[in-house]
Amino acid sequence: MRSAHLNPPPFIHQTGGSDPFDPKVSGWILPWDGKEEMDVGFIGVPLSRSSISASAASEAPMAVRQSWRSFSTYDVDHDVDLFPLKVRDLGDIRMHVTDISLCHRHIEQGMKDVYEATARFPDFLPVIMGGDHSITCPSVKSFAQFHSGKKIGLLQFDTHFDVRSLESGGPSNGTPIRGLIESGTIQGENIVQIGIHGFANAAVYRRYVDEQGIVFFTMREVRSRGLSAIMEEAVSRLKEKVDLIYVTVDIDVLDLSFLPGSPGPSPGGMFSWEMFEAVHRLGKEEQVKALDLVCLDPFRDVAGVSVKTAMHTILSFLSGGCLRRRGVEDSL
Repeated sequence: MRSAHLNPPPFIHQTGGSDPFDPKVSGWILPWDGKEEMDVGFIGVPLSRSSISASAASEAPMAVRQSWRSFSTYDVDHDVDLFPLKVRDLGDIRMHVTDISLCHRHIEQGMKDVYEATARFPDFLPVIMGGDHSITCPSVKSFAQFHSGKKIGLLQFDTHFDVRSLESGGPSNGTPIRGLIESGTIQGENIVQIGIHGFANAAVYRRYVDEQGIVFFTMREVRSRGLSAIMEEAVSRLKEKVDLIYVTVDIDVLDLSFLPGSPGPSPGGMFSWEMFEAVHRLGKEEQVKALDLVCLDPFRDVAGVSVKTAMHTILSFLSGGCLRRRGVEDSL
């Protein structure tokens, strides 16, 4: 008779864990079957050829997926368990090898397909993982087209204005905001930028931002007034002017010491915990209907710091989203 200790242990799926009371994100975010109802969809947009600085941001969606096994679904800071939230992975939008304009058309069409396929889910939230910041322009275009008749606002966390001329170099990670304004997708007065950094922007682009009526807060203002006060002003401004808000997080807004894995971070940037609290705050807002996170370069990362920071940012946003849903359910 074989000894009990010689019997092989039960199999555990690689995305699961050994403790059934401690579910991991890797076993919680499952591939979407194209039919089941969901609350949140994770969409990868692996484009980085349009980055002004050399970047492997195209590798970010997969790197973030690989980090899922490192996170549980419980947010002790806000006493929120994400597990009841149905989050599905929709996969990546297909990119062309060299043609950036074609890639942008793919993004616009791909996101249009996502919105049409999920139109029957009233509270659906897309979480879009870039890719460099150029992906935000076609993504927001699809968002605005799907929500035709609604006034769209943009809340941007970024070191840079991202209003470079489209004529001098074509669409790039330095042009998404200008592309949205010049295409008539969003009015400058409905854009708020947080984290704009000294010695990272040209004076000519500051003048363009002022001419377009874009409201921006520098990192100096964030340090002087506090991010919480800045967030309250930014959200209040947008809620007074627009119907829906799209949030874009350029991860290079974080301080270089907190985020080695990006082509454009600067010293003196935002702290990680500030970002987590900011997006958690936005997740609770009913008018916030989409989030993208861009310019994460896993090839520049050190010990997974940047990739985990990006995923923690996404989870913090979803934690706020859970509180949004809880508020609705509590009121029923």
